[in-house]
Amino acid sequence: MGLLSEGLTQLLIPLAALVGLAFALLQWFLVSRVKVSGSYGEGNGYKDKLIGEAEEGVDSLGVTIKVAEIQNAISIGATSFLFTQYRYLSIFVGVFSAIIFLFLGSVKGFSTKSEPCTYNTGNTCKPALANALFTTIAFLLGALTSVLSGFFGMKIATYANARTTLEARRGVGKAFITAFRSGAVMGFLLAANGLLVLYITINLFKLYYGDDWEGLYESITGYGLGGSSMALFGRVGGGIYTKAADVGADLVGKVERNIPEDDPRNPAVIADNVGDNVGDIAGMGSDLFGSYAESSCAALFVASISSFGISHDYTAMSYPLIISSMGIVVCLITTLFATDLFEIKKVSEIEPSLKRQLLISTVLMTAGIAAVTFVALPSEFTLFSFGTNKAVKNWYLFFCVAIGLWAGLVIGYTTEYYTSNAYSPVQDVADSCRTGAATNVIFGLALGYKSVIIPVFAIAFAIYVSFSLAAMYGIAVAALGMLSTISTGLAIDAYGPISDNAGGIAEMAGMSHEIRERTDALDAAGNTTAAIGKGFAIGSAALVSLALFGAYVSRAGIETVDVLTPKVFIGLLVGAMLPYWFSAMTMKSVGSAALKMVEEVRRQFNTIPGLMEGTAKPDYATCVKISTDASLKEMIPPGALVMLTPLIAGTFFGVETLAGILAGSLVSGVQIAISASNTGGAWDNAKKYIEAGASEHAKSLGPKGSDPHKAAVIGDTIGDPLKDTSGPSLNILIKLMAVESLVFAPFFAAHGGVLFKWL
Repeated sequence: MGLLSEGLTQLLIPLAALVGLAFALLQWFLVSRVKVSGSYGEGNGYKDKLIGEAEEGVDSLGVTIKVAEIQNAISIGATSFLFTQYRYLSIFVGVFSAIIFLFLGSVKGFSTKSEPCTYNTGNTCKPALANALFTTIAFLLGALTSVLSGFFGMKIATYANARTTLEARRGVGKAFITAFRSGAVMGFLLAANGLLVLYITINLFKLYYGDDWEGLYESITGYGLGGSSMALFGRVGGGIYTKAADVGADLVGKVERNIPEDDPRNPAVIADNVGDNVGDIAGMGSDLFGSYAESSCAALFVASISSFGISHDYTAMSYPLIISSMGIVVCLITTLFATDLFEIKKVSEIEPSLKRQLLISTVLMTAGIAAVTFVALPSEFTLFSFGTNKAVKNWYLFFCVAIGLWAGLVIGYTTEYYTSNAYSPVQDVADSCRTGAATNVIFGLALGYKSVIIPVFAIAFAIYVSFSLAAMYGIAVAALGMLSTISTGLAIDAYGPISDNAGGIAEMAGMSHEIRERTDALDAAGNTTAAIGKGFAIGSAALVSLALFGAYVSRAGIETVDVLTPKVFIGLLVGAMLPYWFSAMTMKSVGSAALKMVEEVRRQFNTIPGLMEGTAKPDYATCVKISTDASLKEMIPPGALVMLTPLIAGTFFGVETLAGILAGSLVSGVQIAISASNTGGAWDNAKKYIEAGASEHAKSLGPKGSDPHKAAVIGDTIGDPLKDTSGPSLNILIKLMAVESLVFAPFFAAHGGVLFKWL
């Protein structure tokens, strides 16, 4: 036994989650003190409030009211889109719950008799029908939590965007703190929420399962499946929505009409700003929640069939949850560094401050992991490793978690190097715009492919070390290590779209050039942090997926996965093709939706008199509707591809072919996802580099509207679906197929491989 007693563990995990929730509420309260509307407190009315904040010669009351109007429009657009999306998703959840129940219930022909355990032989376990029922309940809980994570994130972002704009009048430091605090609300809410729901679910399921931990933690895997399946639709639907609007707005507005980004005359501008919230915030929130839920489920499942589960050592069993609890505390301390301990005075301090967040949280978390490992785990124990038991010491696990954590930092910093316009890769891409869009595209693609090298070595190193030390459990906790600082990761990630929106609102409300420069600086840093967030999501997805793959292979009773057998090899080939098929679907969806958007924006410019002069208002609602309809219709085929592949492969071709498919999709998906995200991020920042004109080199390429700038805008537009739709959705494809295979493994093992049985 470790030093931590069961009672104390039962107390500390929910306590950490509640502290996280309290901290999120505190940050939200601090953000809410920036007032937006014009009708409060006559005593200290507007006049006192805005003295010293008003801009020279601008009607500050008018500006504030305008800002409030725009914020309201964005908020209503985002909320109505998400509600429509959730209506569609509720149908999917209902159907898929039935599938889970029927498939898993039929493993033993719906019998209600207890049966001998699969791993802990000699003991009796609960019937398969119970596992079917509880897996379905866990699936529903995971789906609900995932949806809530995305929805609350979106609510907070639409609440904070206008407040960031107004704070930018008081200086870049104030605006930064508002945007960062709002990101932190989302980060802590999500981490605490995910931990709390998982903890409560386990304890409620325990009331029925009692000592049958094998069945208990097997049914908990449904939680990860629910989380990720919602994330997939949120990511794909939101990604199609945001990019259709973005591409349409950029191509007509910037390239054809030469008006600035986020100009209120552009009909697609509200849809574009709504898209940032439903794609980058709601989608990202669900996605990282899914990763977190799955890595916890994979670790818990492997532990339940190891000595922890067999000897019923509750504290050691809860090690994954204790790591997450520690993560919340560490991130809380880290956040104070950005908001309270260091103040940002100049624009050049923004990006270093965000990078410092990653470094501080990683260093503190390393110490935290050491403490947790020695307190929670016995000094020696055995872990299940493909049919054998591997003897492990507790400090092995410290290294597994820590190596995942530091690999995440390496991936984050590499991503930053390749996508930030402070370094040579992006500056080279910007420079290539001199000779037109074609060279820009060539340089950008090369940058993306090159940016895969270091992250893949980091992931490979983490896998080798953690597997050598603690088998599949080691990989699962390495993934958890990478995600342990999820609150900070999400805070710097959500910061990006919030500052992007803030800039859009400043432009639409007609604020001065100086304020737009401040919000642009926040936004350029946000682009890089968003790329870092995607790097984390992809790296952790690779580790999570491998851990789930190991759990699946154990659960399906496969002794070895032999690449030289034709069954497995064809699976590998097909699996490696799936990310391409999936990307093709999502890219084409964005393209066809953007086509409709471009036609609509052109139509409005050509037919509404006085639109270019600014005397008439554009019809924003039609553009919002185009984006909404396209994303809801187009998210179904890619979603179906991911959800149906494991079911079809497992049922018709059997567990070995499915193992091949999982391995193939993991290997190729990681490469495409990293290169797509980084290529898009680099093109976007190359454009921002030219627009900002901060160095002599950048000035020689600009100003806005020059030929190199137009070439850069084309590159940015090509990169949009890569970095915000295909790239980030791929990491969900990798994880989701693996967790789905694990959930359905008992069915595939019992009844799968129909075709090969006939042949």
